[in-house]
Amino acid sequence: MDPARSRPRCDGPAVSRRTTPAGSTAATPILDWRHPLVLAVPAEIRDVAPAGERAFLITAHQLIAARVRPVYAMNERQPASRTLRLGRGSCSQRLALLEAAARGRGIPTRARGLLLDGRFWHPRFPRLRALIPRQVVLAWPQFLLDGKWVAVSELYGDLTALRTGGRFTNTGSVTLFDAIAHTAVDWDGSTCSSCDLSGHVLADLGCFTSRDDLFDQHGQTLCLPVRIPVDLIMGRRAA
Repeated sequence: MDPARSRPRCDGPAVSRRTTPAGSTAATPILDWRHPLVLAVPAEIRDVAPAGERAFLITAHQLIAARVRPVYAMNERQPASRTLRLGRGSCSQRLALLEAAARGRGIPTRARGLLLDGRFWHPRFPRLRALIPRQVVLAWPQFLLDGKWVAVSELYGDLTALRTGGRFTNTGSVTLFDAIAHTAVDWDGSTCSSCDLSGHVLADLGCFTSRDDLFDQHGQTLCLPVRIPVDLIMGRRAA
């Protein structure tokens, strides 16, 4: 087995302190939850969602899915408030908005870094493969709920229960952000073989207090001179 893939996950007992951050509710340049646009999300949900932090996150996820159109974009450092203002964003940008809303509610978050094979996105963009990077750094959020870290892929239930929704194929209208509501997005191969996405994981980068810290240490998927023209071509294209 590839040693990078076999590295313990954030919650494993053998993980070093460097990879087990406590998480935070602090605002960051990406998770700018103090911005009025982002602050309005928890305020709106408070009026319509049942009590409880998990219910809040599920409602926030549904709200973002409805209001922020999925596109293929590469600026991982885009502030959550800008994503909300534009009304469009990549899976990563929409996940950042969900994290920002969580922190605005007082729910600590952290990010698990995954280095994914760019071919994971080939089925979604068969005619634009030349524009897809060979490797993609993904920030996969975790939320501290009832004293336990819960990955965004398990907000709607544990992976074993969600596997009945079938495999995420990265095709059609359902994006990675949307898929967590009804199927197991299993990066570790802990469920059935049909839902196992671990073959797309080139390396587990560990956990970070924020996605800002992850990108500070490992960089964005594309450097700025390349990212700008790719964003111009792909940034308005439906994911």
